[in-house]
Parts: sequence; structure tokens; C-alpha cells
Amino acid sequence: MSLPKLVANSWLLLLSLLLPLSALAQDVPTPAPPQSRPIILQGGIIHTGTGKVIQGDILIIGGKISDVGDIRTRVTDATTLDCTGKHLYPGLIAPTSQIGLDEIESVRGTDDRNEVGLVNPNVRTIIGYNTDSRVTPTLRSNGILLAQIAPGGQGFAGTSSVVQLDAWNWEDAAYLVDDALHLYWPHMVAYNASWMPPLEKQKKNIEKRLAQLDNTMQQAKAYLKTKNAGLLKKTDLRWEALIPVLNREKSLFIHANSERQINAALAFMLRHEIKMVLVGGADAWLLTGPLLANGVPVVLAKSHSLPTSEDDDIDMPYKRAGLLKKAGLLVCLSMRDFWNQRNLPFQAGTAAAYGLSKAEALQLVTLNTARILGIADRTGSIEPGKDANILVCKGDLLDMRTSLVEHAFIQGRKIDLGNKQKDLYKKYRGR
Repeated sequence: MSLPKLVANSWLLLLSLLLPLSALAQDVPTPAPPQSRPIILQGGIIHTGTGKVIQGDILIIGGKISDVGDIRTRVTDATTLDCTGKHLYPGLIAPTSQIGLDEIESVRGTDDRNEVGLVNPNVRTIIGYNTDSRVTPTLRSNGILLAQIAPGGQGFAGTSSVVQLDAWNWEDAAYLVDDALHLYWPHMVAYNASWMPPLEKQKKNIEKRLAQLDNTMQQAKAYLKTKNAGLLKKTDLRWEALIPVLNREKSLFIHANSERQINAALAFMLRHEIKMVLVGGADAWLLTGPLLANGVPVVLAKSHSLPTSEDDDIDMPYKRAGLLKKAGLLVCLSMRDFWNQRNLPFQAGTAAAYGLSKAEALQLVTLNTARILGIADRTGSIEPGKDANILVCKGDLLDMRTSLVEHAFIQGRKIDLGNKQKDLYKKYRGR
């Protein structure tokens, strides 16, 4: 083959590879520009997220909520959006999500959720976060505007960050960088089954894993002591990542579900004098006393699931949030994973039917989440001074039968709520 023909064929091959990538990029809406003019959301039913529901207006200036209710601030050149009969909500927040870390579960090259090994506290999810994920627009369509991007895996899995879901790159998306460290507690039950190792071997493996957790903390403490004494010869990023946890500057999010796991995690927290947030918490309703006594918030995962025990009520997963709230615990909801995060508001709706008021249920996915993640001073409710992360909804946001998010604002920017699924619906609706 001649050289010119070889070059031409190479270019054709390159173009054929790039065209699918170009098509994929077009599926993701372009991020909105910064707010340039004041915006008034007029005449809506405002669910503030603080427990109050009022009728009135919201004034947004410079990406912030300037006034709520009966607006007395005089503004000129404002853009007015008629919200008569519409419901206005704070933007929803998805904790312990893996959105942007995984695209197609069966394709390893698109999966950045897990790292190899059991001691990876230095892993930072923020640098692996993909703002061009096709999944992200489907979350925004259901009202999720912010998410905590958490690592998966085992043991000390790494550090999460909070992002806003309308950005060009991870630097623009960053809302709170390296907010917490995540630890996945090992299973603590040995199973007598033909496909499992012998019981004694399982028990030894459990003991080994638990001992490794304490050993990791002891090594980090020794490293910190050496560093404080000025004797450190070499920086170790693993122990550097644990220092804010040891100094109680950051919380350790411990993922645990069973009563035995949660008890062990609480003992671990007390031994090492750290701040803890419980994630998962399927059996947390059995341990409300110790959790409350030690000030441990709960990120309750996957409430749309089956009971964990054959002795539990069939509707126990739906009632957990109400039971924890009644006990006085700070609790929020999570779907974990990535694509199914879009159903987060409907989990809160289920909680409203099983022991909570609508206002309390809304807080499970807004203000309570913001408090647990340490961003309640900026978002989580519709109050003057906070970021204008706001939803305009035609029906009840927490009810999948009526919820229809018509407009959404992130830091005052009116974002595009289109997505691939909506495009396909429009395409085939009239066929």
C-alpha cells in the first residue's frame, strides 16, 4: 500500500473512532453561564426546607438568595418567572453517590469507583469525577442538583467531595473538596454454606480484617506524632489523608448495616476518639440510644428495599427514617450507587407516608443532608444569604405521580433540564 493511501486510511479510522465520542458529548447539556441579571420567582408555594411553607416570591441576585416571601427590595432590570400555582423547593442533595465515577457497569474502563487494596485513604474521588456523564442530566431532571461523590470498595476506600451537577470540569463542579473519609466495615458473620470457606477460616479472616482497621489507625497516629515532633523523614499520603480524621477536623463515614457491624463501628469510634457518620444503617433503628448518645448522624441507604431480617415488619425499610427521626437522630437519605440516584426524592415521599410529615421528609434530602455534609451554611434550604439552588416543580416533588421539575437553578444559573431519555420520549411519542 502506498504511503498517501495509508495516511488517508489512518485518518478515516481516526474519524470513525471520534464520531461516536462527539455524539456522546452532544447528549450532555451545555453548562449554564453565570447569572447576569436579578431573577424573581414570583407567586410560588415555597417549601423552605426549614419546616415552613409560605406563599410568595424569591429574589436571586449574584447567584444568592437575596429575599424570600414578601419582597421589599427594589430591583430594576430583573427577569421575572411566573410561578403561580407552582411549588418551589431547595435543590436536592445526593450523599454517598458514585455519579460521575461509573458510566457503564459492565465496561471496566468507565468504572472508577473502586481501588485495589484495603488501605486507600489517600484516594480522591474528585479528580476522577466526570462532568460529561450521560447519567447526570437524568438526576437533575428529578431535582438533584448537588451530590457527594464517594469512593466504593473495601476498608479505607478514600475521600469524597461534594459537587454541583452543572459544570465543564471537576474544578468548576467542586462545591466542597475532600469533605470526608470513607470506611467500609467488613462483614462480621461466618456462613455455614457449601460454597463458603470453612467456618473457622471465615472467623479468622474477620478477626484479621478488624485488627487491620485498628492497625491502620495506630500507624496513622504514630505518623502524626512523628510529624508533630518534626522528625518526619518521608511523606506518606495514606497517613496524611487520615490526619484530619484524627484531629476531628473531618468525619469518618463508616458504611455498616447490621447491628453487629454498627456496634463494632461505634466501639472503633470511641477507641480512636474520632467523629463518625453512619452510612447504610439498616439496623440503626435497633441502636438509636448509643447513636444518639455519641452524636452520630445516619445516612440511611436504600429505603426502597426488602427487610434485612425475617422477623422485621414487611414495611420496616420504609419506617426506618421515621423511627430514627423520632429518636432524635439527624438522618438523611441516600441511594448510594449512581444511575438510581434519580429516585431519591421518591424515597423521601415514602418516608412521608410512614411516620414523617411532608416537611420532615423533604429535609431528609435537603437540609439534613447539608448539615451532615457540612454545607448547611450555603445550601439545603431557601433562606436569604444561601446559594440559589432552587427547583420549580409543577406538582409534589416527592410524589412520582405528580412530580414534574420545570425549572432548576444552581447558584442562580438556570440550567438545562434536557437529557437523552427525554429526547427519546419526544422522538417516539408520536410514532
